[in-house]
Amino acid sequence: MTKNALETKNLAEVGEDIGLAEGAQLVKNFREANPDATPGYYIGRNIIEQILNQPGCVGINFRKCLTETNEEHLVYTGVDADGKDILQFSVVTTAGDIEKYDGIVADKVVIDWTIWNGTGSGSGTGSTPST
Repeated sequence: MTKNALETKNLAEVGEDIGLAEGAQLVKNFREANPDATPGYYIGRNIIEQILNQPGCVGINFRKCLTETNEEHLVYTGVDADGKDILQFSVVTTAGDIEKYDGIVADKVVIDWTIWNGTGSGSGTGSTPST
């Protein structure tokens, strides 16, 4: 969490555009320091939008996990403005009834073994990003 987010207590403000040069350098630094680590993940837009569309959601928590076959993955959940995972939420129907729903706890990522090539295309050739 950034210092600014801690000061403002506005979790929706966490994260910022760091630009291509800094992003490429950070990816390169990680790959050089951790050549055997999982280099990255791909998560589709649909599940991200479903999570963010939950009532009160201001962001997403990503947690590293291991599958039953010992493969590194991510589990991700929506987060409310208080920093709590959205594990359940209520909705008032048009009839005035209150319905409870389970929050989305998601998985199923594509492990990105192609190293980002610094062009934004995501189709690297296996070399570290250019800087």
